[in-house]
Amino acid sequence: MPQAMSQPTVATWRDYYGVTKPKVVLLLVFTSLVGMALSMPTLPPLDVIIFGNLGIALAAASAAAYNHVLDRRIDAQMHRTEGRPLPTGALTTEQCIAFATALGVIAMLILALFINALTALLTFASLIGYAVIYTAYLKRATPQNIVIGGAAGAMPPVLGWAAVHGEVGAEAWALFLIIFIWTPPHFWALAIHRRDDYARVGMPMLPVTHGIAHTKLQIVLYTILLILVTLLPFLLAMNSLVYAIFALGLGMWFLKMTLDMMPEDSDPKLPMKTFVFSINYLMVLFAVMLIDHYLFANGSYGIWLGLS
Repeated sequence: MPQAMSQPTVATWRDYYGVTKPKVVLLLVFTSLVGMALSMPTLPPLDVIIFGNLGIALAAASAAAYNHVLDRRIDAQMHRTEGRPLPTGALTTEQCIAFATALGVIAMLILALFINALTALLTFASLIGYAVIYTAYLKRATPQNIVIGGAAGAMPPVLGWAAVHGEVGAEAWALFLIIFIWTPPHFWALAIHRRDDYARVGMPMLPVTHGIAHTKLQIVLYTILLILVTLLPFLLAMNSLVYAIFALGLGMWFLKMTLDMMPEDSDPKLPMKTFVFSINYLMVLFAVMLIDHYLFANGSYGIWLGLS
């Protein structure tokens, strides 16, 4: 059983590190870096890479810590989250709020002073979108919570683009759209696996409100849409045909996993396997974008398409 949240403890650096959701932050920063790279044919300036991604990382960590504060009561009731620092009492609410606020302030100062105002403003909006609009309201208000709230998590490539140029082009929004469409099938697979947890705390996740069969169908439909959307970097001349082939291959693999989940008597472990695969899918997809951009693209296919 988790300890009472009010029990006095001595927090360690691991407790503070834990509330930042470091694996999630790492993925967000990686997509930000790809957004920076795809915004120009050569390597972005080193100071932009360092300070831009540092500010974005700290802002994401701040949002994650605020998420822990706002979800601390339901986290204590769910098996997946009952071991987090706040439900166990390893961190107090006050400590976590102070830590989250400090991270957010430092992030905004770095982005405003060393990058540009647009990146700072967009990053702040993303922080508020995730920590307040999604966590405090949408998550508890509608089964479409992850669809709407996914916009905040899809922003890092746009932030990376803005950090380099001080403005945002259509290409950056194409990268945003990929993560935005990826988020529902990614998270709903986990929600199926943890349906009983969400039902216990009254969280209106799609498998709770509409059933598992409906959720599986939505996962398949969103994955099909995702496959189409991942072709945008090729169509907008950011990436070459090599990327497009890889994207289609990865997408078909993802689709197969979602289709395997569809039968009512399918392996109950498949939703969690699909969730884990979806994380690797996004990392590999963006890694291929990055590699292809410098090895095969840089305008050659854009000229062929008449788009650059």
